[in-house]
Amino acid sequence: MKTYKKILPLITLKKTKSDFPCAKIVTSADANEFIRNFYSDDIGIFESFFILLLNRNNTTIGYAKISQGGIIGTVIDATIIAKYCVEALAKSVILAHNHPSGGLVPSQADKDITRKITDTLKIFDCTVLDHVILTEESYFSFADDGLMY
Repeated sequence: MKTYKKILPLITLKKTKSDFPCAKIVTSADANEFIRNFYSDDIGIFESFFILLLNRNNTTIGYAKISQGGIIGTVIDATIIAKYCVEALAKSVILAHNHPSGGLVPSQADKDITRKITDTLKIFDCTVLDHVILTEESYFSFADDGLMY
């Protein structure tokens, strides 16, 4: 019989409280207003990618910072996003990132990652409701522009 010496971590489901209150998200304007709380004066400096996790009633149940990059991009891993969605038992998610340049037009890379994450989360019955791009002055919504897959 083989003896294993490596100690594995126990994986559990648990909630961690945050300073952000729960809110019902109905429109892209609601999402924009809520997600702006995750950014400070760095919104115009480097690109960051967040997810907003929601329950079946479109009420926020959590959020996570997925990545922080440079002035022209950041790396987004769909597996990490799926992990957060499954752990939170989220039924839907809103993707969000900023464009430090101030431009609101989504790049092809923005469209590609939105499709990849949408396809990945379908496996877990979790829907991507929107992908919001923020600038210091405004925002762009994939859902409002008919770009959700």
